[in-house]
Amino acid sequence: MKLTLQTDYALRALIYLGSRTERLSSIREIAEAYGISEAHMVKVIHRLGMAGFIDTIRGRNGGIRLARPAADINIGAVVRYMEDDMALLACMGANADTDPRAQCLLMPACRLRGVLGEALQAMTTVLDRHTLADVITPFERGRLNTP
Repeated sequence: MKLTLQTDYALRALIYLGSRTERLSSIREIAEAYGISEAHMVKVIHRLGMAGFIDTIRGRNGGIRLARPAADINIGAVVRYMEDDMALLACMGANADTDPRAQCLLMPACRLRGVLGEALQAMTTVLDRHTLADVITPFERGRLNTP
């Protein structure tokens, strides 16, 4: 499974904000730190704000920050929120019953769906065991706090 760029950028933005808790940050700073398009980062920050992972403060002295401590932000929750569809196969997706492209000729005897469902569950179990604080390393703190 490959996570979308939006999820990748969301995790990077959260790592950045978790590494720089002493002040508010800007979307431009985050985009520049990672070499990401500012337009993409605006969309990501908007979604993270809607989900309550970050606070956005408007105005001249505004900016963004984590809405709660990094230790309270679960990586699995972020990934599930940012990914529109975690299905590994079309037949496992939300529209599997109504989308003709998702119909499987092997159903109901197909065992692949069960194996891949188990793999996805294992991945989400691992993600759920970790918080943002777990993935912020001293290297990132040092690199991201350099002006």
